[in-house]
Amino acid sequence: MAESAATSTSNNPLAPVIGLSFFAIASGFLMSIIPLSLPAFKLDENLAPWLASIFYFGLLVGATTIERVVVKIGHRFAFILFLSLLIVSVLAQLALPNTVNWLIARFVAGVAVAGVFVIVESWLLMTNTAKSRAKRLGLYMTSLYGGSAVGQLAIGPLGTEGSTPYLFVASLLFLAILAPLLITKGQPEKQHLEKLPLKEIKTLSHPAMLGCLASGLLLGPIYGLMPVYISAKADQAQYTGTLMAVIILGGMVVQPLVSYLSTRLEKSLLMGMFCLVGAAGAVGILQANTLAGLIVSYLILGACSFALYPIAITLACDSLPMAKIVSATEVMLLSYSIGSVFGPMLAANLSDAPNGIVFYLAGCLITTCIYMFIKSIKNIRAGKTPVAG
Repeated sequence: MAESAATSTSNNPLAPVIGLSFFAIASGFLMSIIPLSLPAFKLDENLAPWLASIFYFGLLVGATTIERVVVKIGHRFAFILFLSLLIVSVLAQLALPNTVNWLIARFVAGVAVAGVFVIVESWLLMTNTAKSRAKRLGLYMTSLYGGSAVGQLAIGPLGTEGSTPYLFVASLLFLAILAPLLITKGQPEKQHLEKLPLKEIKTLSHPAMLGCLASGLLLGPIYGLMPVYISAKADQAQYTGTLMAVIILGGMVVQPLVSYLSTRLEKSLLMGMFCLVGAAGAVGILQANTLAGLIVSYLILGACSFALYPIAITLACDSLPMAKIVSATEVMLLSYSIGSVFGPMLAANLSDAPNGIVFYLAGCLITTCIYMFIKSIKNIRAGKTPVAG
């Protein structure tokens, strides 16, 4: 299949970006209210890391099945299908607030969110040049994290108790469905999608896969446990929604920089640099004694943690034909999901220690930084340079 199959006229980002923006507001709000709303539904607060992990296990399972759905019904209808499945999972939590049902609902939500991610990422990445892919993925990440940051701000006015927050989430997801439902043109032209064989998966960039894994190890606990950490700190509790919004806002504002640098710097080096700065942000959280200091530190931590995934996924797709993009995004999401499954559980083991989650995040960032710097030195010595589209 020629790479011209996905031209600017046949692959318009409007529907996925609009739908993703509403989805991101809903998802960002939902991820934060779930651990905070457990007491109101008379559920054990120790359920929080399990809910986070089973959600990411659903993400992992979903990442292995999305391609077949896209092949059968196309990107647009698949987007509608998975958003609808997510609405069902949210309403199921509200209808039957018990441990077993919430675990099942969050697993289903993970599968649905995997569908949303793979569909939107592959929709936007099915273009001809590395530069265009970087710009589109920057737009995707800005919409995703900007929406998630806005979602955090709803914690204050809507609270975390009762049915109102969950109905608000369901309403936003319905609005997200309207974009692909009403904008009927612009999805990638239907083409034969190729599954990456195992031997070809092994040749995918190892720093790309590790970058996605590290992203999951960081973002799983940030979404699943950070709200609980902040709300338990006497000097931060009243700013829980604001500080969570700051973390995710950092992920949004860094995306133009990521898009600019990813075609100009060796990508392993770039990921290592972000990890190093992110670790400094974690140290800043521990050392800050003013609200302004906390905000800056959380912003830096968020920016650097959320920067890894877009760099890693563009690194994985740089040299691939478009027919293999969907399969490659599945593999990268699979790596991210593995990290996200284990991240909350690993971080929870440190939850009894003061600032345990912050030490966990700093450890992940430093370890990834060392690996990326080693790989970048090898790549630079081998003469590998960034692809400028």
